[in-house]
Amino acid sequence: MTNKKVLVIDNEEYIQEVAKICLETVAGWQVLTAGSGKEGISKAENDQPDAILLDVMMPEMDGLATFEKLQNNQATKAIPVILLTAKIQASDRRRYAQLGIKAAIAKPFNPLELASQVASALGWNL
Repeated sequence: MTNKKVLVIDNEEYIQEVAKICLETVAGWQVLTAGSGKEGISKAENDQPDAILLDVMMPEMDGLATFEKLQNNQATKAIPVILLTAKIQASDRRRYAQLGIKAAIAKPFNPLELASQVASALGWNL
């Protein structure tokens, strides 16, 4: 197991907690959480995670606006981003790929499969 650092940005505390517990338990990764796009951008700048799991539907600044700000920031633009989304269709996947998003994982996700989905999308070993 490699000691990766993953930032989960989601406005729902329950999702943050489930993702944190799963990724720490199953993969042994260090997991940071943020409850908004603004907080997530700040944590990404300061903590330089190896990857970001980003919720699409959030109040104030949604996931795509957050992703755009991460991409426009020299300190965070190289960090791979995986979207967490309740609504996902083939056309969305294509658009996300064109934007440079590594993958999209459907919500609700299977907690036991989350680490392997993230590892698979990023080419990490578990």
